[in-house]
Amino acid sequence: MAAYVNRTISLMGGDDPGIRGSSLAVGPMGDGRSVSDSSPLQIFVRAKKKINDIFVEIEDYVRDTVTYMQSVQQDRSIVKGDDAVQVEGYIAKVRAIRDVLTRDHMKVAFFGRTSNGKSSVINAMLREKILPSGIGHTTNCFLQVEGSDSGESYLVTEDSTEKQNVKSVGQLAHALCKEKLGESQLVHIYWPKDKCLLLRDDVVFVDSPGIDVSPNLDEWIDRHCLDADVFVLVANAESTLMLTEKNFFHKVSTRLSKPNIFILNNRWDASASEPEFLDQVRAQHMERAVDFLVKELKVCTQKEANQRIFFVSAKEALHARLQEQKGQPAHTGALAEGFPNRYFEFQDFERKFEECISKSAVRTKFEQHSQRGKLIVSEIRQIMDRTYDQAQQLKTQKAVAKKEIHDKLNFTEQQLLLLTQEMKDKIRQMVEDVEQRVSKALNEEIRRLSVLVDEFNLPFHPEQLVLNVYKKELHLHVENGLGSNLRARLSTALAMNIENNQREMTERMSGLLPAEKKQVSLNILPRREPFEILYRLNCDNLCADFHEDLEFRFSWGLTSIISRFAGKKANSLALTNCSQRIPRDLMSPSENVDVMHIKLPSNNTEDWSSVAARMAMASIGSQGTMGGLLVAGFMLKTVGWRLILVTGAIYACIYLYERLTWTNKAKEREFKRQYVSHATKKLRLIVDLTSANCSHQVQQELSSTFARLCHLVDEATNDMDSEIKTLEKEVKQLEEAANSAKVMRNKANYITKELEMFDDAFLKLRN
Repeated sequence: MAAYVNRTISLMGGDDPGIRGSSLAVGPMGDGRSVSDSSPLQIFVRAKKKINDIFVEIEDYVRDTVTYMQSVQQDRSIVKGDDAVQVEGYIAKVRAIRDVLTRDHMKVAFFGRTSNGKSSVINAMLREKILPSGIGHTTNCFLQVEGSDSGESYLVTEDSTEKQNVKSVGQLAHALCKEKLGESQLVHIYWPKDKCLLLRDDVVFVDSPGIDVSPNLDEWIDRHCLDADVFVLVANAESTLMLTEKNFFHKVSTRLSKPNIFILNNRWDASASEPEFLDQVRAQHMERAVDFLVKELKVCTQKEANQRIFFVSAKEALHARLQEQKGQPAHTGALAEGFPNRYFEFQDFERKFEECISKSAVRTKFEQHSQRGKLIVSEIRQIMDRTYDQAQQLKTQKAVAKKEIHDKLNFTEQQLLLLTQEMKDKIRQMVEDVEQRVSKALNEEIRRLSVLVDEFNLPFHPEQLVLNVYKKELHLHVENGLGSNLRARLSTALAMNIENNQREMTERMSGLLPAEKKQVSLNILPRREPFEILYRLNCDNLCADFHEDLEFRFSWGLTSIISRFAGKKANSLALTNCSQRIPRDLMSPSENVDVMHIKLPSNNTEDWSSVAARMAMASIGSQGTMGGLLVAGFMLKTVGWRLILVTGAIYACIYLYERLTWTNKAKEREFKRQYVSHATKKLRLIVDLTSANCSHQVQQELSSTFARLCHLVDEATNDMDSEIKTLEKEVKQLEEAANSAKVMRNKANYITKELEMFDDAFLKLRN
C-alpha cells in the first residue's frame, strides 16, 4: 500500500520529471494541459516540417542539377552519360521520399485479448466514444483513426474511396454485425484534428481485433505492424499476461528490432473491491510485465520497463473526460475508490507515451530519410566535383590551346609579311632578268634573221597571187623560227629558274601551314607541264605593210650612182613634176623615174667632186635632152670618142649581164633581202614590247603561284582565327559550367549541413 501511495504522490507532483508541476486543470482541449508547442509530439511535427522543407530544397536541387547536366550534356567530355542518368534517377527517388514524408505519422497499434478494453483506451485518449466497445468480442477488424484536415468526420473502407458516416463504424466493425468485414481488413476513420490534440500532432491509432480470435497473426503483423512506432498491449488487470499475448509480441519482436511496447493493465478499478491485496497484485503484475519486456523480449532495460507499465481504468478515464467536456468535474458519477490515482496514472501513461512515440517516430521515420538525403546529396556532390574538375581541366587545356594558336597566328602573319616582301623582291629580280635575257636573245636572233630567211625553201614566183602565199608562209616560217630559237636559247633555263623559285616559295610558305595543309601546298608544284614562255611575235601583222619591189634596176644606172654617192643619211631634194625628163640613154632601160631624189649632204662642208657634175645634173634636170647633148659633147671633147665607145660597150655589156641574170632566183634573193631589211626594222621596234611581255608572263606565273600559296596561308590563318573564336566560346562555356558546378557543389554542402543540423536537433540529442 505504501508503494501505491508513493506512486500516487509522484503522479500528483512528486519527483517524476514527466509530470512535475502538473494538475487537473484542463485547457481548451480538455486534456489536462494547455494547447501549446511544449507537447513532446510537437517535436515530431517540427521535425516533419523541417525534413519536408529540406527535401523540398533537395528536390529543387536535383532538378537544378538535371537542368544543368542537360545543358552541358552535349559535351560528353564534361559530363558522363552514366552520371546524367544517375542524377535524373534521383528525381523519382526524392519525389517518392517526399510522398512518404507527407504520409508519415506517429502510428500507435493497440493489441490485446478480446474484451481487454483496447477500443475503450483509444476512445479515452480521443476524448470521444468513436470506436465500438462493450463486453465480449466487439471489434472485428482493424480500425485506423487519423486526423481530418477538412474538419469533417468520415470513414473509408480499404477497398473503396467512398466517404461514409462515422456512425456506421458500429455496423462495419462490430463483431455482432451480420455484414461484418474480414479480420485483416482496415477501415480508415477520419476525425477532426481540432477535437483531439493527438490527432493534430499526426498521431494515428490502430485498433485491432483480439489476438485470441484469429490465427492470422503473421498477416496482421505484415500488414499493420511493420510501420508502427509504438505498440500498446492492453492487458486485463483482473488476470495476468497470457501466452497468447506473449506469443504475439514474440512474433512482433522477430520482425522489428526492439519495438516500443507499453503495457496497460486495464480495469484496475476492480482492485478497489479488494484494497487489502492491491499492492501485492500490483507488484505481481509489475514483476511479470517487467520480466516479459526485459528478459523475454529484450526490448528495453529494467528502468525503461518500469516507466512503460501502467495500471489504469480506460472506462473511468473516458467517463471523466466526457464529464470534463460537459463542464462538470471529472469525478462526477459512480466511480470506484482510488479514481484520482488511476486517472493521474492514465495521464502519466499519455505523457510517457507521447515522449516515447515522438522520439521513436522521429528516429525510425526521419533518420532513414535524413541518411538517404545525405547519400543523394553526397553522390550528386561527387558528380559535381568530377564535373567541376573536368570543366576546369578542359578550360585550362582549351586556354593553353588558344594561346598556342594565337601565338602561331601572330607568328604566321609576321612571317607572311616578311616572306611577301622577300618574294616580291625575288619576283622583281626574276622579271628584270627575264626581260634582259629575252631582249638580248631577240636582238641576236634579229641579227641572224637573214640566215633564217634563207632557210625558207618554198618555190618563188613573182606573180602576185603566188607571191602573197609566199609572203604568208614566210611570215609563219620567220615567226616559228624566231620562236623556236628563242625557246631553245631561253625556255629551259628560264623554266628551271622559275621552277626553282616556285619550289623555294612552296617550301618557305609550307613552313607556315599546318600539317594537314602542307600536302595541299605540295600539290601546287610541280606542274604537269613545265612553264613555257610565249613570245607572240606575230610576223603576219608585224610585216603586213611590207611591199616588195622586184622591178629590174641597173646597178650602174644614174639613179643608183647618185644614191651611192649621196649616202643613206643625206637629206632628199625632190625634183617633182618636172616637164623635162632625164634621157633614157643616161638611165637604165628599166628605170622610169617621175620623181628623182638627189641626196644632198647633211653637212654643209660636204662638196661634190666637181663643178661640172653639178652643172650636168642641173642641165639634165632643167633642159632635158639638150643638156644631155651638151654633156656628151663636153665629154667627147674631153676624153675622146674611142674611150667613150669602149666605155659605152663595157657599160652595155654590164647592163646586158645584169639584165640576163635578173631571174626568179635573183628576184627571190632580192625579195628576201628586202624582207629581211623590213622585218629587221619592225622586229627591232617590238624588242622591248616582247621582252616586257615575256617578263610579264613570268611575273604572272610566279605571282599566281605565290598568290595560291598565300591563299592557303590565308585559309590557315582564317582557320586559326575561327578556331581561336571557337576556343574562346568553349572556354567561356567551360568557365560557366565550372562556376555552375561549383555553385551546385556548394549548395550540396549547404543541404548536407542542413541535414546535419536536423540530425543534431531531432535525432542525436534524443538517442
